[in-house]
Amino acid sequence: MGGCAGSPPRLSDSEGEETEPAPRPPLQDSQGAHWKNAVGFWLLGLCNNFSYVVMLSAAHDILSHQRTPGNQSHVDPDPTPTSHNSSSRFDCNPVSTAAVLLADILPTLVIKLLAPLGLHLLPYSPRVLTSGICAAGSFLLVAFSHSVPTSLCGVVLASISSGLGEVTFLSLTAFYPRAVISYWSSGTGGAGLLGALSYLGLTQAGLSPQHTLLSMLGIPALLLASYFLLLTSPGPQDPGGEEDSDTAARQPLINSEASESKPGSGSPLSLQERWTVFKGLLHYIVPLVLVYFAEYFINQGLTSDEHREFAMATACISDTLGISLSGLLALPLHDFLCQLS
Repeated sequence: MGGCAGSPPRLSDSEGEETEPAPRPPLQDSQGAHWKNAVGFWLLGLCNNFSYVVMLSAAHDILSHQRTPGNQSHVDPDPTPTSHNSSSRFDCNPVSTAAVLLADILPTLVIKLLAPLGLHLLPYSPRVLTSGICAAGSFLLVAFSHSVPTSLCGVVLASISSGLGEVTFLSLTAFYPRAVISYWSSGTGGAGLLGALSYLGLTQAGLSPQHTLLSMLGIPALLLASYFLLLTSPGPQDPGGEEDSDTAARQPLINSEASESKPGSGSPLSLQERWTVFKGLLHYIVPLVLVYFAEYFINQGLTSDEHREFAMATACISDTLGISLSGLLALPLHDFLCQLS
């Protein structure tokens, strides 16, 4: 899946003349591949963010309920959380739910910070497999945990899965038509809604948090199936889904003097080139940092083709940085509010 897809190669004959490019596949086959990739990337967006959303939705249960070793099927039968400050008018846990937020976002932040430096050297398939295994492990570890630290380790696994998956799948979009980015984004948005509603609905229906988490083990399996079985291999097509003749009409978002080569068709980007691309992305990253900071604090077209893969992996750091900052600030704010009488 990680193969590079450039323009159809032109082979020169013995007289130095260029032959015609390979014929395009039938329209029906192209439409079938389009919809398979569209559904595939939507499901990848949904499944990749699902465990992250569920862990935030389960934050209160992770910190409030303790399971005894002899009873792994049910949480503490006393549904009333114990406040560590009885004089406070707020419903306080001994540890702020921001601890779950930080465990759910900081590993992702680390992955996104390091990914542009060398993650591209690892093939896509092992990355996807690792992401799926970490997602399944997060559900299992939190479901069978008997202590808050163990549960937080499970949340960290969910964060690793989400962060590694996001960098991987966003980079992968560079080898498919541009439209798949929209389907991926739609899927991640669906994860925010379906993840929270599914956890709330199942627990309100009478399932224990443990059984609710175990029932979601099909999500990592669906992620792996979407990648390995549903996506088509990138063919000899323009990654932007447009003809080369239309390339000049597109307004580049990052000015560069790079060649016209396709993603991965040339030599790897140097550190200087990566820094240049990153600086060009800052005016997109900074506003997103502010947007995600505000959202999570209250509630707890990139670059003409050779830079596209790197840029897609780098720009996604913005939301993670904003969420991380909100979690760090929420920790002292939680303690301050809980001390108010």
